[in-house]
Amino acid sequence: MDEQLNISETLPESIAEQEKLWFSIGETAEALDIPASTLRFWEKEFDMIKPRKNKKGDRFYSKNDISILRTIQYLTKVKGYTLQGAKTAIKNNFMKEAETAAIVDTLLKIKSKLLEIKKLL
Repeated sequence: MDEQLNISETLPESIAEQEKLWFSIGETAEALDIPASTLRFWEKEFDMIKPRKNKKGDRFYSKNDISILRTIQYLTKVKGYTLQGAKTAIKNNFMKEAETAAIVDTLLKIKSKLLEIKKLL
């Protein structure tokens, strides 16, 4: 793919639609449907995730951070990569992996909607 992917295309809809620059750990965890503890763990494991912290130590994630987190989630939870494998995949071709994660997420949402419609028939 020659054209560059827009970062908002790799984000969960609930995040991409907002104009905010920073998202709390709770908002991020909810958008990705994972526990906040997983976000804190991945932050330690992946040096490319750099949430901003206020004086209290509360974490705030940028859209770029969330895109990386979503890609990590896809690689580890869907594709079954180890953390080291996910690190390698992201370093080698982040945009390809992020795009694939976004496509898979969209397809899963479509599947869910179709199953809902099927139940109504």
